[in-house]
Amino acid sequence: MSLKKQIEEKLNEALKTKDKNTYPTLRLVVSAIKDAEIASRTKGQKAMSDSDITAILKKMIKQRNESCEVYKKAARNELLENEEKEIRVISAFLPKQLSDEETKKLCQDAIKSSGASSMKDMGKVMGVLKSKHADNLDFSKVSSIIKELLN
Repeated sequence: MSLKKQIEEKLNEALKTKDKNTYPTLRLVVSAIKDAEIASRTKGQKAMSDSDITAILKKMIKQRNESCEVYKKAARNELLENEEKEIRVISAFLPKQLSDEETKKLCQDAIKSSGASSMKDMGKVMGVLKSKHADNLDFSKVSSIIKELLN
């Protein structure tokens, strides 16, 4: 079953059970997917793939993480809790992210396989990782690990 169908089914379940923690967030997700579909149709593309939807979900989580930082600094705990709930709901549809140790090992392997020796080669390493592990890695962590390993 496609990721879009899974999200829509989960939304229908949440609406039936009146789960007020879940359905508002899922409505936002479905809306974002529909907006992206409309935009892609104007460019001539047919349908959204699961990887396109995953990219939308990651973007939404990134936005919420940024909001969390702002709310922490402003001591707005009720808004912070709401954003964290939304992150948990959206994260349920993403592939499991690898741990820090696994990420570091993959970075080391990518550095070896690409022959990277300095920061100039960081793009090569990132390209190797994105081609093989795009869904399972948090690339904000990856970039800091690669910088650490190449220096």
